[in-house]
Amino acid sequence: MRGFYSRKLHSLLGVIPLALFFVEHLVTNFTAVEGGKEGFNRSVAFLNGLPLVIVLETLFIYLPLLFHGIYGLYIAYQADPNVKRFGYSRNWRFLFQRISGVITFVFIIWHVYDTRFQVALGNVTHEELGGVMHGIVTNPVYFILYLISVVSASFHFANGLWAFMVSWGITVGPRAQKVSSYICMTLFVVVSIGFIASLLAFRSAEFQETAATAWVQYNAIQQLL
Repeated sequence: MRGFYSRKLHSLLGVIPLALFFVEHLVTNFTAVEGGKEGFNRSVAFLNGLPLVIVLETLFIYLPLLFHGIYGLYIAYQADPNVKRFGYSRNWRFLFQRISGVITFVFIIWHVYDTRFQVALGNVTHEELGGVMHGIVTNPVYFILYLISVVSASFHFANGLWAFMVSWGITVGPRAQKVSSYICMTLFVVVSIGFIASLLAFRSAEFQETAATAWVQYNAIQQLL
């Protein structure tokens, strides 16, 4: 029963609050597409101007993320994919959910370290985050890794919503689960496109203006580690 409740908590935290945070992160990054550097900086300033932002981040992002991520690694380790014997779409999605979860967890640690953690240490300012992202995504290797990671995160998010609705009895029966599958896979495509568009926006010359100082500081930190 302890395993049952742990899995239920893992599933619930994946949607509330982590899926909500994922959508908010997409919206914030997409302001780089719609509003350029100024739009992105306004969004970052708004979020960081919220009352008790550190407390909110800790309680509703970092702690749920640690539990969901670490317990998710345990679930992935225990998984026994049977796609060789039964190549059904559900079995493949079961496998991809675990692979994408591992990729996403590692990517989030990397991304938080490069952005939020560096701001907390005082190495970069909130206004320089766009420049840091410009420096990252204009590096060909990092750009490819980011592409793989955001697509993996988008699949994990969308397929996780489908699995959540099944496991919590929201979609009961084959027809409801089939319809929700189409909806969630469409959501996967839309969210992936949104994040890829954001990465391409950060590559623009507009963000290069703030990239010089921020990227020099970033590279200096990497060399020290």
